[in-house]
Amino acid sequence: MKLQYTSIKDESALTLTNFNCGPSQQLLKDKNLYKILWSNGHEVDIIVDGYRLTLKHNQIVFCTPLNVLEIPRDSKMLALVFNREFYCIRDHDAEVSCNGFLFFGSSLPPVITLSDKEAKSFEAMFLMIQEEFETKDHIQGEMLRVLLKRMLIKASRLAQKDFPEPEIPKPQLDMVRQYHVLVEQHFREKHAVAQYAELLFKSPKTLSNLFKKTGDKSPLKIINERIVLEAKRLLFYSDKTAEEIGYELGFNEPTHFSKFFKNQVGHPPATFKKNFQETLM
Repeated sequence: MKLQYTSIKDESALTLTNFNCGPSQQLLKDKNLYKILWSNGHEVDIIVDGYRLTLKHNQIVFCTPLNVLEIPRDSKMLALVFNREFYCIRDHDAEVSCNGFLFFGSSLPPVITLSDKEAKSFEAMFLMIQEEFETKDHIQGEMLRVLLKRMLIKASRLAQKDFPEPEIPKPQLDMVRQYHVLVEQHFREKHAVAQYAELLFKSPKTLSNLFKKTGDKSPLKIINERIVLEAKRLLFYSDKTAEEIGYELGFNEPTHFSKFFKNQVGHPPATFKKNFQETLM
């Protein structure tokens, strides 16, 4: 299945698919697409950035254009795939409050588990989207955007329920999201929590206490994991040497990068890449 809306005027695109055909599999090669994947059937294994991720029944994962995905054709899932021109997560953050949360929120894509009641709600939203593809008129694109926004708002609310303190004031929640966004923007050159605290006009201790309330990783761990994720992507999917990757990620000396990577992963970059390649053979 591949139902697609496109606009020649603004080059926007939204696709509803289950990745069981060749054209839908081609979407996984496009590096400009956001993806919302719902395992609404049986448990399914997908590959995200070189690692296996098992989505259990009624789990949803949110992937950015940065994530490299492999999804089997026989997977039992539904997916919404859209580009920035259709709906820009950053530009419309005030509408759905998911930038730095559902998207660009950590080193790994967030996964939400739906209850039976919540699954019925998402099923209804997906059905409404599917029905909208049958209506070809001048407001079709806007109707699809409204339905997408509704789904993102619903998902953001569900994700917030998992916090140790679900009733965190909005200004504090926005601070957490903003921190994630700043890390995404500056992780290549800013490796210290104090540098981000300065951008947010807060102390490192204030940030640390705030992240404990959300049950999130520590501010430093978020930085380190984002650097490691990018390093792994480059090791997996590029021909760059460990030295080149280190310089790209803000390390002035190759030995500093190698030591950092080994401390975080357990192996130096060259050994890690060799082990990964052997698993593919």
